[in-house]
Amino acid sequence: MHRLRAAVAAVVALGGAVLISGSTAAGAASPAASPAPVHVTVNAREGLGTVPATAYGANQAVWDTNMNTQASVDLLGRAGVRMMRYPGGSYGDGYHWQTNTVSGGGYVAPGTDFDSFMRTTQTIAAQAILIANYGSGTPQEAADWVRYANVTKGYGVTYWEIGNELYGNGYYGANWELDYHDAKGPAAYANLVVQYAKAMKAVDPTIKVGAVLTDPGNWPDGVVTAGDTGDWNRTVLSIAGPFIDFGIMHYYPNHTTAADVLQQVKLLPAELAQVRQKINQYAGPNGPNIGIAITETASNYQSDTQVGGLFTADVYFTALESGVFTVDYWDTRNGMPDDGVSTAPDGTTSYGDGGMISSGNCNSDHVCEPPLNTPFAPYYALQMLSKVALPGDTLVKAASDNQLVSAHAARNANGQLSVELVNLDPANAYTVNLGYDGWTPSGATPTVYTLGSGYTSITASTQGTAGTQVIPPYTIMTLKLTPSATNPVATALTAPGTPAVGAVTANTATISWPPSTGAAVTRYAVYQQNGTNSVLLGESTSTSFTARNLLPGTAYTLNVLATDQRGYLSMPSQPVTFITGTPRESTCVVTYDVATGWGSGFVANISVTNTGPTPITGWTLAFSFRAATESVSGSTWNAVFAASGQNVIVTPMSWNATLAAGAGNTVSFGFTGNQTGANPPPAAFTLNGTVCTSTYSP
Repeated sequence: MHRLRAAVAAVVALGGAVLISGSTAAGAASPAASPAPVHVTVNAREGLGTVPATAYGANQAVWDTNMNTQASVDLLGRAGVRMMRYPGGSYGDGYHWQTNTVSGGGYVAPGTDFDSFMRTTQTIAAQAILIANYGSGTPQEAADWVRYANVTKGYGVTYWEIGNELYGNGYYGANWELDYHDAKGPAAYANLVVQYAKAMKAVDPTIKVGAVLTDPGNWPDGVVTAGDTGDWNRTVLSIAGPFIDFGIMHYYPNHTTAADVLQQVKLLPAELAQVRQKINQYAGPNGPNIGIAITETASNYQSDTQVGGLFTADVYFTALESGVFTVDYWDTRNGMPDDGVSTAPDGTTSYGDGGMISSGNCNSDHVCEPPLNTPFAPYYALQMLSKVALPGDTLVKAASDNQLVSAHAARNANGQLSVELVNLDPANAYTVNLGYDGWTPSGATPTVYTLGSGYTSITASTQGTAGTQVIPPYTIMTLKLTPSATNPVATALTAPGTPAVGAVTANTATISWPPSTGAAVTRYAVYQQNGTNSVLLGESTSTSFTARNLLPGTAYTLNVLATDQRGYLSMPSQPVTFITGTPRESTCVVTYDVATGWGSGFVANISVTNTGPTPITGWTLAFSFRAATESVSGSTWNAVFAASGQNVIVTPMSWNATLAAGAGNTVSFGFTGNQTGANPPPAAFTLNGTVCTSTYSP
């Protein structure tokens, strides 16, 4: 979890060595033998969503003397930053916009006031996301800021967060976030969020208001304190859900090594899926309308090296592919601390600077980072994002069979396909063999953009083929591919509109969508995403379809594509995801209740009732964890647990082996679970092979 570093008030620009573009950092290990080729599959039919205009963001902090200089304008503009967060992390809970001061005496640099920030934001054609002061402010102060920004000045600021990491206000023990309120729990925060939202929207009903949420798998997610009826997310969403427009999540992976940091990005989709599930479950009818924003992220480990660059390249697209509407890097400049110098796996020096651009300062040992405004690797990785996809482009499914090579892809508005490859291995180059489904590349040599270890710019070349590339160690590559003359894409058809799902049962779901336009549509095809394999569920000549024979308690993600008279398919629709239920009528009922958690573990209680006409003696309950990051620990009670991977079998003790007919009794038991990421509840339970009706209190 990120902690705000003390601001560096004085910035000293000193000379430093800069590696020549395209060079390899000294000290990188040489591979002993060529590793096996990597296979990457791109499925252009599996749409993961359109890149929002707000996708690529960065944090700006009022302690940064250089926030609004021309150099900053130039650097941020060239990086493609289109969302600017202000006034800077935990400073948001102390910042008073009218006086440009921070409660508690925090340093505020000259020239960092709100109007100066907005001039920079507008100059680079970005949008602003502002942190309304919760910790030491009031709903009225926030409403006055909305009035000044959008009525008086006409800035048109849409996105407003209510506070920063308020779960760190001391309520759960750790105390880094300023909060002057007497009541500090999730219910107190949520009730005040409602007041903030009402006051601010009374001034401008078009704004979008966000509430702070916790990240599954990270403290204090799941923690339930004495007197609370639920954890932070459940409580906040139950109270504030009807009044907010997005949830705020900060993503800093737990780490012990660089390799660990880079692999943990793979856990993010399941964590975001769990946040989405909780939003839909607890926020009421407004749940499906609530977006998710990651307003802070960084590797938080050797961030100013290629470790941070690789993390940035991977985490932005991983989050956007999971439906997040903005990812905001922490932060633009942060400064060099006294104790942060280390050597990265590629032999380069980390100065411990959490910014993506150097502040040019030195530590007390007279070790100096590169000159002021020298970009670090995450800056170039952020710049690379726009080589892959611009706002309006469609992200599509790409997958690698090697965990050390990540892959992302996008169908561009100009008809091209872009593929980003990220080599997380500091020692080995890989030959990558690429395959394509639903899109056929031409035989032209691809344009390839490369950001290697120690590079001071992104290089461009034409190399390899659409089917084979070699990616050096610790490198980000983007391939730009043109379609073949026989590419089976209906270019005259637009993608169908965003599908909506309704009438979800244990075995069926009905999907409807706005029609495709631009040419005659013969039919619509509904595809299920299954890894990089698309499964055709069925076709329809109308704009709705009922999927049948679905599995109970199973998550499905679908795309709709229009078909033209040649049988060619349009671009995929936005994805729609749903989870089938369990039978409304069954001969058994199971209740699964997560009583509490602590980020790395949880306590779950299960109860089973036989509602059928026949007693059961000697029962077996089976379920599967939905995430590979959760498991049963050694602590269980009132039953015998046996696990194989994500599959769990539960059998009775000698004294609770009988389940009476007609709900004559209920057997209760439980376990302590381990988690290294998300811990969503099992979606279905079977009792002696029968799928039970299930209820949850996660």
